[in-house]
Amino acid sequence: MHSSRRTFLQSTVRAVGLATQALCAAEPGQALAVRGPFGSAWPLEQVEGADVVIAAGGIGLPPLRGAILRLLARRERYGRLVLLYGARTPEQLLFTDELNEWGDRGLEVFVTVDAASPAWIGPVGVVTRLIRRAELDGENIVGMSVGPEIMMRFVVAGLVHNGLRPDRMWVSMERNMQCGIGHCGHCQLGPSLVCRDGPVYKWSEIAPWLAIRDV
Repeated sequence: MHSSRRTFLQSTVRAVGLATQALCAAEPGQALAVRGPFGSAWPLEQVEGADVVIAAGGIGLPPLRGAILRLLARRERYGRLVLLYGARTPEQLLFTDELNEWGDRGLEVFVTVDAASPAWIGPVGVVTRLIRRAELDGENIVGMSVGPEIMMRFVVAGLVHNGLRPDRMWVSMERNMQCGIGHCGHCQLGPSLVCRDGPVYKWSEIAPWLAIRDV
């Protein structure tokens, strides 16, 4: 017996390559095949009771949107919920309507841009400058981050400086994934395969394979 309830799979895509360009050019009614999900997820149950700091750079916000919605749906299970979000320009900020809604639901939203337009009145600078503005207490925080790898390195360094333990920081890594099921080896990171063992890792687990010694 089939349920009459319809479910939807929502995805945010930027047209930068052949596959994403084809997706963005698809018309309503066209059939698409989807594999997955593969790999690891954000440890939302493991971090209950903690203050959760989410740091996103550019198109790093879409992979964290689902986690944000889940955190807000279970708001009473967590301490502070903080989003540090940066984009190159105000025009490249994503989910701007939802940012306001999330703020009303208990997410502390801090936004910055690298280059301001004449109408921009918010902070200007990299995401890490928002850490001090958020006045975080490192003893009870856990972190989650998606963005350019160099950005995530500085975010981790900034949060560790504020008391965060590296084993309480999770990041989503991006590598050249092709097969998606751990066979081809293109996404190898140290002894792991990002498509199979990631993309979400504890920072303390992968730092040695990124030649990082100071965070």
